[in-house]
Amino acid sequence: MDKTRHGRCLTWLVAGCAASFGVFAGLAPVVAEARESVAFPANYPAGMIVIKQHERRLYLTEGNGIAIRYPIAIGMAGRAWSGETSVEGKYMAPDWKAPAVVRAAHPNLNSVIPGGSPHNPMGAAAITLRLSEVAIHGTTATMRRSVGTAASFGCIRMYNEDVLDLYQRVSVGTPVVSVP
Repeated sequence: MDKTRHGRCLTWLVAGCAASFGVFAGLAPVVAEARESVAFPANYPAGMIVIKQHERRLYLTEGNGIAIRYPIAIGMAGRAWSGETSVEGKYMAPDWKAPAVVRAAHPNLNSVIPGGSPHNPMGAAAITLRLSEVAIHGTTATMRRSVGTAASFGCIRMYNEDVLDLYQRVSVGTPVVSVP
């Protein structure tokens, strides 16, 4: 693994971040149409990520009662993360190491999937969260249909074009809250 290119292998993502594995068609470029600016409660400070699990939406607050809203997939029943934390790291095309819980569910899965591989469930980028075993990350072409559902092993899954947009807008230390 080339640690200079991929940052670090995301071994601690016990949540697994991917609900199913098979042969993936690769990452297809798609024009972003899902995200939009919307009214949002002003009690959240500007520059905060707010995940509303029941809506299957992630909001990046802009202040003045406005936020950018993105569709997401959350953890399946019993695996969805809620709480408060902050962004710990940002990684483009990260390597992914399947955690034990995912390997148990998918014993034929490779233990490490290199960044950029069409089989890598992290997609184009990953935003890791402090004090949790969860990341906000992209997806594969085949898994795009899971956005809007409760499908992952715990991570927050976004369309690649949306995670790349969010990646550019946030920095290490950005506060994150996830509510049921």
